[in-house]
Amino acid sequence: MKITEIKQYDDRLAAAFERLIPQLSQTAKAPSRAHLERIISAPDTHLLIAEEEDSGAIIGVLTLVIYDIPTTRRGWIEDVIVDASQRGRHIGLALVEKAIETAKECGVSQINLTSNPRRTAARNLYRRCGFTEVDTTLFRLTQLT
Repeated sequence: MKITEIKQYDDRLAAAFERLIPQLSQTAKAPSRAHLERIISAPDTHLLIAEEEDSGAIIGVLTLVIYDIPTTRRGWIEDVIVDASQRGRHIGLALVEKAIETAKECGVSQINLTSNPRRTAARNLYRRCGFTEVDTTLFRLTQLT
């Protein structure tokens, strides 16, 4: 297995998201080609994949977004998904470690993420990687489009 950052769209990426997104959310839809191309071309967005070295099959994904605010430079991790058939192989760990390495290279001082309390394995993974829970409330405004 190897972890790489996607720099160019290819059809296996779309197929991977069609397979992986339902494992993350029952309501989310897989991104279109245009959406994936926007993600890949965004200079401060890093789409990481875990792939089998022999077959090239994508078995995990993670998105790291880097952003600047007046007080610091931060990273945000979203949509960490490891194929259910591949769990237990430390793929999520490898993806998160690569995201941390990428964030450090970009001069990030802090990485944030959220994790559903029901996702016990994911939460344990983040703790193992050095993340700590913070006492805050996430506010969300939806239906902007």
